[in-house]
Amino acid sequence: MDMNSLLPNEGKQLEIATPFGKYQRFPIKTHVIMNGDSLTDLMDKYVKPWLQKDDMIFISEKIVAISQGRAFDIDDIHPTPLAKFLCKFVQKTSYGIGLGSPHTMQLAIEDIGKPKILFAAFCSAVTKPFGKRGVFYNIVGVKGRAIDGPCDYTLPPYNHYAKLAPKDPDNAAKILQDYTGHAVVIIDANDIGSNILGISDKTIDQELCNAIFGDNPLGQGSQQTPIAIVRKA
Repeated sequence: MDMNSLLPNEGKQLEIATPFGKYQRFPIKTHVIMNGDSLTDLMDKYVKPWLQKDDMIFISEKIVAISQGRAFDIDDIHPTPLAKFLCKFVQKTSYGIGLGSPHTMQLAIEDIGKPKILFAAFCSAVTKPFGKRGVFYNIVGVKGRAIDGPCDYTLPPYNHYAKLAPKDPDNAAKILQDYTGHAVVIIDANDIGSNILGISDKTIDQELCNAIFGDNPLGQGSQQTPIAIVRKA
């Protein structure tokens, strides 16, 4: 297969220089992933034909969560008064709504638990006057940071959905490594940073993975490239 046909997304580069060397990130376009789609079938259809020895497979956590049925139409989410109150204090950015809506906050309360959410909110309120930011998300962890809601750039039908983090992402990555024979990383990335949610092997260097995805080569919307093949340049 001719890798030259796997072009970088607009405004992105195919290759990135990291402290660990140069790496190429080949974006893989797929259909719009839906609840129940098989990730192994995705590997067969879109990824396996391009793989070479020692390649790694990076997958957006969003499609893993969606395939597991962990994305919900916001009309089916019923925020409690607590969710409506807490979401007012969450900082919103142009890169995702995060827990800044009653619907996503309600998902966080249900998935992470009310005690931890309240503790995180209390610590955030106490430390914010001293200029300390990000305390809430540091406490709720990657499960909280991966929860997101509908944004203008989100592809239909998910422009009307909120989603949780993937369930057991390490195991999901391990299943795909066993199937493909390649290391798999499940990543939550946007244009301001990335978080590793799942790795197929504990020896995978997460600092390296974050460096490789430092500029979010998969994009955030109509690119429809939720998978990347990563290769040492």
